[in-house]
Amino acid sequence: MEYKVFQKELELQSRGWIPTFHDVTKEVNEIVKASGVKNGTCTLASHHTTCCVMIQECSHDIDSFDIEYLQHDLLDIMRKMIPDFAEEHQYRHPGPIHLQYGRHVDEPGDFTSMNTDGHLRSVFFGRSEVMTIKDGELDGGEFAHVYFVDWDHVRARRRQLNVTVMGTTEDVGDRKWNGGEVINTLRKYTDEEKEYLPQFDIQQKR
Repeated sequence: MEYKVFQKELELQSRGWIPTFHDVTKEVNEIVKASGVKNGTCTLASHHTTCCVMIQECSHDIDSFDIEYLQHDLLDIMRKMIPDFAEEHQYRHPGPIHLQYGRHVDEPGDFTSMNTDGHLRSVFFGRSEVMTIKDGELDGGEFAHVYFVDWDHVRARRRQLNVTVMGTTEDVGDRKWNGGEVINTLRKYTDEEKEYLPQFDIQQKR
């Protein structure tokens, strides 16, 4: 059985001033198809600490900010949990040493380090996602889209999403566990737990 590793990088342009949600579903599907892998996994990983990867339904409706409704609902929730960085010293980070480091690596100004909200938000979602590939297709269900989210909105900048496809070029046979039997995970009560108690009749005896 042949095993392959196929790796590509997607270059993206975030706009700044508001978090950017990049729908990269089409490009990721094209990479999976180009890989030749029929069955395996696709790892999607952000190159940046203020960005994350999210698998979510496409909301279709888009508002005047060019953000899907479901994405803006998510942004509203994150703003309540982690407010936008709006004024100096709102957060402990960045401190004076980090600001000097930014100048040392030729950042255009101290303002580019005022992205603490982006760092904290990305922690909630994580920088990567792994999806299953079945018969040469991403298994995202009926509605799943792949989004690369840039939470850092202090400036427009170039971003990178790393896509690694791993797996076999051959069929894997029947995937059904125990013939596709539905697993019942509901609680099963014992006869003792279902036993009659005299207290059941309290209302009838009044």
